[in-house]
Amino acid sequence: MKKLLSIAAVMFFLWSCGGKQKADLIIHNATVYTVNDDFTVATAFAVKDGKFVGVGSDEEILKDFESDETINLEGAPVYPGLIDAHAHFYRYGLGLKNADLVGTKSFDEILEILQAHREKYPDDEWIVGRGWDQNDWENKEFPSKEKLDKLFPDVPVFLSRVDGHAALANSAAMSQSEIFGKTKEVTGGKIYFDQNGEPTGLLVDNAMDLIGKYIPEQTRADQIEALIMAQQNCFEVGLTGVVDAGLEVSTIELIDSLNKSGELKMRLYAMVAPSEESIDYFKKKGKIKTDYLNVRSFKVYGDGALGSRGANLLSDYSDDPGNAGFLLEKESTYDELAKVIYDMGFQMNTHCIGDRTDRVILDIYGKYLPEDNDLRWKIEHAQVVSKEDVPKFGKYNIIPSVQPTHATSDMYWAAERLGEERVKTAYAFKDLLDQNGYIALGSDFPVEDINPMYGFHAAVARQDAENWPEGGWQAENKLSREEALRGMTIWAAYSNFEENEKGSIEVGKFADFIFTQKDMMKAPESELRNLKITATYLNGKKVY
Repeated sequence: MKKLLSIAAVMFFLWSCGGKQKADLIIHNATVYTVNDDFTVATAFAVKDGKFVGVGSDEEILKDFESDETINLEGAPVYPGLIDAHAHFYRYGLGLKNADLVGTKSFDEILEILQAHREKYPDDEWIVGRGWDQNDWENKEFPSKEKLDKLFPDVPVFLSRVDGHAALANSAAMSQSEIFGKTKEVTGGKIYFDQNGEPTGLLVDNAMDLIGKYIPEQTRADQIEALIMAQQNCFEVGLTGVVDAGLEVSTIELIDSLNKSGELKMRLYAMVAPSEESIDYFKKKGKIKTDYLNVRSFKVYGDGALGSRGANLLSDYSDDPGNAGFLLEKESTYDELAKVIYDMGFQMNTHCIGDRTDRVILDIYGKYLPEDNDLRWKIEHAQVVSKEDVPKFGKYNIIPSVQPTHATSDMYWAAERLGEERVKTAYAFKDLLDQNGYIALGSDFPVEDINPMYGFHAAVARQDAENWPEGGWQAENKLSREEALRGMTIWAAYSNFEENEKGSIEVGKFADFIFTQKDMMKAPESELRNLKITATYLNGKKVY
């Protein structure tokens, strides 16, 4: 009798709700870019327990599902949550309280910013800033420390260049280390000296560590605040996933603890800085995988940056004869590291800017990677790649992880560094995409702006904020809008071994998605850079 009553109750429930499944959220009357294999455009979807449970037409979804929260978007566009395939999330957060030098037009403007910063934070032991680029100044020469010494004779000042591969320090900062009176050469770096043999304060790549290690560490409270601020800024621009390129074990453990407490919800793919300690740690611990944190790769630095002439080239810089840049380590060191990472079953992701660096690392990858592999090792940046080396991406299934705004930031002076012929092999996104049929797109923030719309615009238009140059710079390497959106969603997820759980709006995947004011697949190119995100959802819940 009880069994009959139970069956009757179930039948009554199904009849009363029309047999519909209960969902937590229904979106309908929308333009839903699913970014599935066929790039299907749907009009509705349903979310339950943080995942998509139905995707299709309005008729299908409203027939099969019901929810207390149903949103009619009146045709507005919806996309998967965007993923930045190469950034520095934690470092960006820490830098939010440092002096912002991005976009400065002269060194005197920097001095004004530093004075205002000092007034705001008078008790800080150091003045730390980031973002200057001498290529944006009328005088394009590297700065020196004299004016900093006069303005801040007793306070250490350390100002990183926009690419993070050069810095200017004042005398008070250099006095923290005794090494400047003992050496003029640094392996994988450079100290600049004036005609009298005195250091100018300019340090490139590994030379930066001579001073950087003396900057006071952030407190745990500061670190947590930095991560939370970075998360909110990411949500505001439509990012629901970020690859953080190069973290220490202690930072990864902090992020994991904040995930577990619910304070940090950003989905992070963490590349580990490959110190002996971190390698030993992950040899014992193995990979880490949760819904919010994925750790299975190491971030390796091959060379520096083109702007500071630290990128390693096959032949000299066109505007600096006798200088071809340098690798940050011996070739044998990269080879040994590749073997260790391969044996661990981890992914190797190497920063490669110059064409010689790309060749060295691609050949080392090729030594360990079978031609038919699914290890997804990456070349980060792949900025200058000789034509004969490009096919190696396809031969060894190597993923190019690039940043479209690097092209539009560097296009004003890249030919000066590389020459008219060699520059044609730089920022060749379409050529790289054609090797395997995918490319991962990121920003490298805070080197570039955090806003992924800047990268989308740069990828498809190859133009700057003023929509210059007409027709786009080296337009043969433009990406289509579909390719660019895939690069910021499903291909970025694929590069992180996460294509089955995110990167598209499909049943079973995390319900991470965004609304935009205008349709990025149809809006004029001139409007793409400033296209506004109107809402960001993570696990089907609004976070912005």
